[in-house]
Amino acid sequence: MRKIYTIETLNFENDQLHFSLNDNEENLQLKPAAQLIADSDDFAFIYLLDAGEDYHYLRFPPSSWENLVHILQKKQNPKLQLGEKVIELTNFYDELEMLVYNIEGNYNYGAEFVQAVEQHFKTILAE
Repeated sequence: MRKIYTIETLNFENDQLHFSLNDNEENLQLKPAAQLIADSDDFAFIYLLDAGEDYHYLRFPPSSWENLVHILQKKQNPKLQLGEKVIELTNFYDELEMLVYNIEGNYNYGAEFVQAVEQHFKTILAE
């Protein structure tokens, strides 16, 4: 069964961004699927996690986008804390960079979403 985790908890360790899941489930067997998609209807970026028979979603709402700007500035993938295990969200940086530049001025994503992305990521888009 697909699960959606909204990322709200984060911390920095050695200038590396770490996200964590607010989930009490033991032994989550999740692997990075190396794919990030835009959900323009719900104003979010979604990173896919392979859960074996299904995919689970890490949802990044606008309240977390400042952290996504940090990822683009540092040019590094974030880490995800899963209980005692830490996994790298592979390809996150590349996918996010591609999406942000693809969304800029592309009203196929919807005018309001495009404007929100352009506003939040203006320092990246100005480079």
